Amino acid sequence: MSSLLDKVKPMSIGQERLINALKDSRNEIVGVFGPTGTGKSLISCTYGISSVLAGVYKRFIIARPVVDVSTGKPLTPEELGDLYYRIASAYLEDILEGLMDREEIMKLLQGGKVIVTDVSYLRGRTFDDALIFLDDAQSTQPENAAEILMRIGRNSRLIIAGDPVLQRPLGVEKDGATLLREVLLNEEDAVVVDLGLKDIVRPGAKRGVKVSFELRMRKRELSNTERQLLDLIRVHAPDSDVVTVIEFKQEKESLGIKGEGVPDALIVAKEGHLGRVVGKGGERIKAIEGESNLRVRTVEMNLNFKEWIRALHPVGWIGKHIIDVDFAGPELMVTVRKSAFGAFVGQKG
Repeated sequence: MSSLLDKVKPMSIGQERLINALKDSRNEIVGVFGPTGTGKSLISCTYGISSVLAGVYKRFIIARPVVDVSTGKPLTPEELGDLYYRIASAYLEDILEGLMDREEIMKLLQGGKVIVTDVSYLRGRTFDDALIFLDDAQSTQPENAAEILMRIGRNSRLIIAGDPVLQRPLGVEKDGATLLREVLLNEEDAVVVDLGLKDIVRPGAKRGVKVSFELRMRKRELSNTERQLLDLIRVHAPDSDVVTVIEFKQEKESLGIKGEGVPDALIVAKEGHLGRVVGKGGERIKAIEGESNLRVRTVEMNLNFKEWIRALHPVGWIGKHIIDVDFAGPELMVTVRKSAFGAFVGQKG
């Protein structure tokens, strides 16, 4: 194997798992899912180019949708012409900056050993002796997901990468990355590697994830009760910045939760603004609860999901027994001590 992959040293346990999964030839399909900045594209591309240079595969095909960031609309080579391929090639150059010279990259592209194209290139074709890398799978149309899995020919493998958490299209219940991950979890000769917040290594990426998460929270449509609660916060805590409010009263009733330990609503405050919402001695939050007739908890807008769980969970001491909280695909995976598992889940789940 070429030394290109060896230049990429894993900086987290998740990245090490991904490299090992790629090196294991028994894995015909490798799916890697997680937020931006976790090294999904970097590791996949360096592995792919290393494999081609070593003669393991004849071609490394990178298929990725190019999406208009302002509209979310996928753009095709037919629409963009040569600009599409300049954008696609620039993507590869950015990923491999510091690892390969531009001249080396262009030689691979011009020689057809590395192909950067859109997802439509895969339709109706079967690829032998090739490594196919589907990047940004969350922007792939779900109806194309099954066809992509059918493109694997003799001596070929498929890598799928996507962010089903913060980069999936708004308003879509199940994006391409989420669907493909679900399929691969139970697929023979396939492995899924989930990367989370602890695997983010790119400078600035964690802040970007936090900002993206906050923007999505601010965009969510509020119910009448939530809007009324937000209005009360503006009256009693006018100097605070509240990201959103989330009401749970109906959910509590449907689940038969009657204990006072679970709030009726959660106030998500901008980081550094929690004290302004609560007020000195708690007078502001008491006034908000009194006028809204809701039991309210508050959290800061951050990526410490242990605090979110602690604010919502009916068992006050459960936070001490939470070992880890991180993304696993589109969901949060919570690891708790075995002794506290029953208390965490509850009698009826």
